[in-house]
Amino acid sequence: MTTTVYQDHASASGAHVARKPWPWAKIGSIALLLVCSAIMIAPFLWIMQAAFSDAAAAYVLPPRLFPSAPTLDNFYAVFDLVPFGSFILNSLFVATTITIGQLITCSMGAYAFARLEFPGKRVLFVVLLATLMIPLQVTIVPQFILMRQTGLYNTHAAIILPALVSPFGIFLLRQYFMTIPTELEDAARIDGAGYFTIFWRIIMPLSAPALTTLGIVCFVYWWNEYFIPLIMINSPELQLLPVGLTLLRGRYSAGAVGNVAAGVTMAVIPVLIIFLFFQRHIIKSIATTGLKG
Repeated sequence: MTTTVYQDHASASGAHVARKPWPWAKIGSIALLLVCSAIMIAPFLWIMQAAFSDAAAAYVLPPRLFPSAPTLDNFYAVFDLVPFGSFILNSLFVATTITIGQLITCSMGAYAFARLEFPGKRVLFVVLLATLMIPLQVTIVPQFILMRQTGLYNTHAAIILPALVSPFGIFLLRQYFMTIPTELEDAARIDGAGYFTIFWRIIMPLSAPALTTLGIVCFVYWWNEYFIPLIMINSPELQLLPVGLTLLRGRYSAGAVGNVAAGVTMAVIPVLIIFLFFQRHIIKSIATTGLKG
């Protein structure tokens, strides 16, 4: 009798499990993410296959996502046609210098807006945010004239100096600094710590995710920047990578598409590696930023 009851209970439990509804919402979300991922990845796969294929294979319809006969000739041709190594070094120098500069200036400005009290603080912060709505094309002409008059035109300084301060970076770090408990600073003040000590030994170590995110965003932005180097740099040996890649198109855009694809592939891979290694810090920073106003 007892065995029968247990069997009936097990049968009822099994039936209940079998009748559990499918998580259609979760399945639909996963399917949508897979479709969107495929749409975003497909162009990159086509560029890579064109980089490893001959010129004829790049125009095959329907487009191929994987090369049928891989070759490295396009990559060798890139270094023969343009000073690709100089472009890489120039972009690396400019992007790294701007990134370090923004981490310093933006962290100090964000600390002032997040923790210090001074007259006009809220008004200045609103003005700072308002500058984010001004398009770059509005300020590029005065900036160009200023660089010509100061003798900085056609130098990397013409790109670096105006970019050392970022309103977006100040806003991002300020929002993150607001999430740090003020009790830590109060305890440091009791021990005799000043503003700089608190900033350097408490705020900065605790803000590693936000600083990492800002550094990655800044580096990737200036690694891919095309408009400002096009305006400010005239000498090919000083040119940055995005503008330098346009030389691979040849006159009247008659260059081989495989060469352009090879150059784009080599330009994208370093940025892709950075994102893969630091994506955890980016997610953590975005998830915690803005919890306090």
